[in-house]
Amino acid sequence: MSSDAEMAIFGAAAPYLRKSEKERIEAQNKPFDAKTSVFVVHAKESFVKGTIQSRESGKVTVKTEGGEVSKKQHLQTALNYHSELTYMNLSLPLTEPDCEGRSNLPDEPSQPTGWLPSLQTYSGLFCVTVNPYKWLPVYNPEVVLAYRGKKRQEAPPHIFSISDNAYQFMLTDRENQSILITGESGAGKTVNTKRVIQYFATIAASGDKKKEEQQTGKMQGTLEDQIISANPLLEAFGNAKTVRNDNSSRFGKFIRIHFGATGKLASADIETYLLEKSRVTFQLKAERSYHIFYQIMSNRKPELIDMLLITTNPFDYQFVSQGEITVPSIDDKEELMATDSAIDILGFTPDEKTAIYKLTGAVMHYGNLKFKQKQREEQAEPDGTEVADKAAYLMGLNSADLLKALCYPRVKVGNEYVTKGQTVQQVNNAVGALAKAVYEKMFLWMVVRINQQLDTKQPRQYFIGVLDIAGFEIFDFNSLEQLCINFTNEKLQQFFNHHMFVLEQEEYKKEGIEWEFIDFGMDLAACIELIEKPMGIFSILEEECMFPKATDTSFKNKLYDQHLGKSNNFQKPKPGKGKAEAHFSLVHYAGTVDYNISGWLEKNKDPLNETVIGLYQKSSVKTLALLFAS
Repeated sequence: MSSDAEMAIFGAAAPYLRKSEKERIEAQNKPFDAKTSVFVVHAKESFVKGTIQSRESGKVTVKTEGGEVSKKQHLQTALNYHSELTYMNLSLPLTEPDCEGRSNLPDEPSQPTGWLPSLQTYSGLFCVTVNPYKWLPVYNPEVVLAYRGKKRQEAPPHIFSISDNAYQFMLTDRENQSILITGESGAGKTVNTKRVIQYFATIAASGDKKKEEQQTGKMQGTLEDQIISANPLLEAFGNAKTVRNDNSSRFGKFIRIHFGATGKLASADIETYLLEKSRVTFQLKAERSYHIFYQIMSNRKPELIDMLLITTNPFDYQFVSQGEITVPSIDDKEELMATDSAIDILGFTPDEKTAIYKLTGAVMHYGNLKFKQKQREEQAEPDGTEVADKAAYLMGLNSADLLKALCYPRVKVGNEYVTKGQTVQQVNNAVGALAKAVYEKMFLWMVVRINQQLDTKQPRQYFIGVLDIAGFEIFDFNSLEQLCINFTNEKLQQFFNHHMFVLEQEEYKKEGIEWEFIDFGMDLAACIELIEKPMGIFSILEEECMFPKATDTSFKNKLYDQHLGKSNNFQKPKPGKGKAEAHFSLVHYAGTVDYNISGWLEKNKDPLNETVIGLYQKSSVKTLALLFAS
């Protein structure tokens, strides 16, 4: 495909997928020297183009297009042009990432000339995409049709090309396929995952309406409607604004889309990982809790405000107002309607739908429960009952029973139960742990219910799996949640490196290039072992949780004794002005992260008040009783 006329089938997307003939000819005639053309870090523009003037003792002098001249540390800040290329050079290995965790990708196209600047580019097996931070028409229906049945080299690079190729390989090779979507926080994984699913739902649509279940009055869509509707629901309860990303997935997911023998959509299922439940009770200043809370309070459905006994002001609820409460790029009113519609399309019963909203409201009220210390005792007692009355009503509990269970839980000692007194801090901790448990269990139950709905019992022959995990994060303040996310990314990156580079190097051998085999997966082994091996960070954390008298300090001391000076990946954090307190630094593949270990022992144990759980199990809200049945 070369002419502008042949690009016309892509409609409004054409100029974003490939430059016009005129621009390509101009670019091809422009002088270009791969040895001197670089990008350099710029205070306002992030990166600007420049030309190397000279090199001396590891430093390069670069003149930018704007005429500025500066000396830069070689490789750390001088990046070769790469996002300008639609195809990477397959005969060059990738060099180490720079200080920002970005890779210095190779810089010459070895594929058809004329493929020029694009937000998407190929490197070996992978499609590397850049988030433009604006909506472009590159996912329109005509673009879906334009990629249908095209080989990779027959159309500009695109996530749809990867998807269509996976679909064709599945049918011709009769094998299951997997699509891996990876990148740092804010790279665009969630959007690309949705588009991949939309692509399969469109090209393989069965078009059959599912049997209506008249007796429950459930509104249901076609299977493809339901697969697409799973996203707004899971995003409402599992996505939030973070420092870097307005719609960050705070959980990982593996979505399997099953097809029949002829390639028609048969069913789907979703597995989720690591929901960040701490966000339910705590947010950083520039962040927000899960979207659902603000959607409900947007007052787009005033009946929800009445039903949940809440106001429309997030600042009235401590659990959801520690950071931002609005996000400029998100219309909470509109999103509430999408969430509400998705609940219907996915076939939740009216009672289940009411329970979802009521339990979400109850979590908000939990943040406002107040307790005070009894005179001359350490024992906690309720400071007013109005909030507890609302929370208990929404959860189908008796308010007095709930407060008694929080302040005087019964614990098993030997063969009998005894009442155990609680301090105000202990009760507050218990309330937070219960709110997080209710929210997490409800989220996981919704996934189970979605899977039941997407399991059509139609014969299924193959599946395509799409993996989308939470991206690598370096915040000002990094806790246990960030370590879990970054560890998962480290493991995935190891798989990615091994898979990609082993296959790349086999290509070199086929082409007869003299090459000494390198295992890039080993780059990550030291950090992974430091976290997961016996006497690694997780193992020491588990061990400390077994000692009643263990503290944050004793945990930190054990980490230092075991790893400081013995592992290059474990370091003392470098102090800096205005930096958040940190206790140790880990050298990850994508960068060094400072971690703060405050509260890790409690987070790992997350003990639940068994007396309150007993009340939940007898709740008149059937869904709550089900969540805690086991």
